[in-house]
Amino acid sequence: MTGFLTPVTLTGERWVRLEPLRREHLSEIVAAAADDEMGGLWFTAAPGAADVERWVDARLAAQNPDTGLTFVVRSLDDDRLIGSSSYLHADAPSRRLEIGHTWCVAPMRRTGVNTETKLLMLGHAFEQLGCVAVEFRTHFFNFESRRAIERLGAKLDGVLRSHQLLPDGSRRDTVVYSILDIEWPAVRTHLRHRLDRHR
Repeated sequence: MTGFLTPVTLTGERWVRLEPLRREHLSEIVAAAADDEMGGLWFTAAPGAADVERWVDARLAAQNPDTGLTFVVRSLDDDRLIGSSSYLHADAPSRRLEIGHTWCVAPMRRTGVNTETKLLMLGHAFEQLGCVAVEFRTHFFNFESRRAIERLGAKLDGVLRSHQLLPDGSRRDTVVYSILDIEWPAVRTHLRHRLDRHR
């Protein structure tokens, strides 16, 4: 398969390995979701224990070499599937994409997992794909996600008000952040420093 987002495996130095999502990962995602409250968070796209198959089908349907690629995240310590993150809304001619649909099982939060995951994905985006900008978007009320994005070094672009209509009839205000290619060297140094503190 060729295209802007050719499937690739990304391996970190300490915490994680990222593999392109396949249907064969379903049982491992079921196991990850069964032990966690992540599907109960109304403002996230994390799979709940009862809807993992639908989540996998949706992520695979969005997986296209020109527009999107979803990774599962494995722990380097025990090879266990512990989360997922995706490249979304890729725009190859403009060399832009978004990183989102990120989730991680509770025991791995506040470790180096998210930092190394984003270091790998950002590095691939800027250094291999030649992106000029990488976006992050989240629900206005997802304060934990907003803090995590800000800790990466992304800068606030603005808020898209009433950006989406949600299944319950409410409106989502979407907060948009980005990192530019000219900012990447400093962000990379920052993320590596954060990982050093988790060793």
